[in-house]
Amino acid sequence: MKVLKFGKGNAKLSKKTATFSLPAGFSCPFAHNCLSKANRQTGKLTDGKHTEFRCFSASSEAIYKNTRNARWYNFDLLKGLKTAEMADLIYNSLPKNVKLVRIHVSGDFFNASYFHAWLIVAKLNPETTFYAYTKSLQYWVDRINDIPNNMKLTASYGGKNDHLIEENGLKSVKVVYSYEEAERLGLEIDHDDSHCYASNKNFALLIHGGQPAGSKASKAKEAIKKKGWTGYSKKTAA
Repeated sequence: MKVLKFGKGNAKLSKKTATFSLPAGFSCPFAHNCLSKANRQTGKLTDGKHTEFRCFSASSEAIYKNTRNARWYNFDLLKGLKTAEMADLIYNSLPKNVKLVRIHVSGDFFNASYFHAWLIVAKLNPETTFYAYTKSLQYWVDRINDIPNNMKLTASYGGKNDHLIEENGLKSVKVVYSYEEAERLGLEIDHDDSHCYASNKNFALLIHGGQPAGSKASKAKEAIKKKGWTGYSKKTAA
């Protein structure tokens, strides 16, 4: 029986964290300001017409073919399955004895059935914490009273349905271009995902990943770099 491919935490995340990914952009139906895609065959990057900052996961897929292939492998296995079938596949693919799972280092909940499947898996694994950043807010809102306590969701600003965040009081995250911007917004900056799975407060992420040359996002990233922050290769603070 084929199973989905899970990864392990990197320098940003705990090594004890299991991670799951789908191809950036192609599995993100509500991406807007961050929409970017890496061609499945060539890895060539394409940004959406409204892209303000490039998805860091798409940049990774453009560089690393094995990463790209693994994410497409997962997507191919899931597409076309019914809710119960997806839930069974995810459940049977989970690494053993894992206590923390980040859903979608890359990708998002690509349809309502897939979102529901993850809720089922979380309910079947009450001792494990599942967490995700998402722009698929309609799926969340439609099942807002059905989210188990061990499923920690964070609404990511920059999608097509941002209005649902305030309307429904959803916990959220914003990508900021400077420490000063985060301070003006009254948001703490997360460096290790702990704000996503261990806090109920809104927070910020510093702009990161490869950005289009000459863009506002690229200039902001360089300005942050001069202050000593080089990305999520290690925990850093201002």
